[in-house]
Amino acid sequence: MPAAGSPNQAIVCLLRPVPKQEQRFANRRTGRVQLGQHAALYCRVSTADQSCARQERDLTAFADRAGYEVVGIFKETGSGVRLDRAERRKVMALAQARQIDAVLVTELSRWGRSTTDLLATLKELEARRVSVVALNGMTFDLATPHGRMLATMLAGIAEFERELIQERIRSGIAAAKARGKRLGRQPGQRPKSDRLAPQVLALVAKGRSYRLIGREVGLSKNTVAEIVKRRRITTAQIT
Repeated sequence: MPAAGSPNQAIVCLLRPVPKQEQRFANRRTGRVQLGQHAALYCRVSTADQSCARQERDLTAFADRAGYEVVGIFKETGSGVRLDRAERRKVMALAQARQIDAVLVTELSRWGRSTTDLLATLKELEARRVSVVALNGMTFDLATPHGRMLATMLAGIAEFERELIQERIRSGIAAAKARGKRLGRQPGQRPKSDRLAPQVLALVAKGRSYRLIGREVGLSKNTVAEIVKRRRITTAQIT
């Protein structure tokens, strides 16, 4: 064995592998995710004169800093309450196909139509092991205690919103009735059927069935029958 201080003495360093849990904490401190994480960027603006350019730029930079591999950028124009958000459906389809690990948004209001809708989509994404990550780095993952706490809070807010809406509706109806206003469609108010009545009657005169007429003009078979019935009553009163 070489003597202490000998120039031939070797220094041996033992390298200890870092546990996965410590790696996750390190990633969290550096703001980066595990390698191989795929993300979809979702941008939405409310009107056609607005642009998704800023959201796209900010989300792309965020994904690059965090180490996400971007699968696609999905841009949508329309208010948050719209039901036919085709681009968001594409993102959900990617989650269902297990092709993404996260959805990146600038803020939660860009993703959810309401608190109830947000909570429902978060639960659906959690079933696919997909998180929604806001631009500030906050991750909404229902698989974690923090995510479940947020979900509980969101559920409470959603219930509060529903009760507020119901209370406002009841209050508005009561106030309208107090003013003597009649609610609902008034007798004789049939704008669509009255507008299409001449066309319907012309097709009936040609021998077309009520069902086929309804399909052609966009009315139900019963509405077509009502148009014909009203015409017969009017004709009988005249004669």
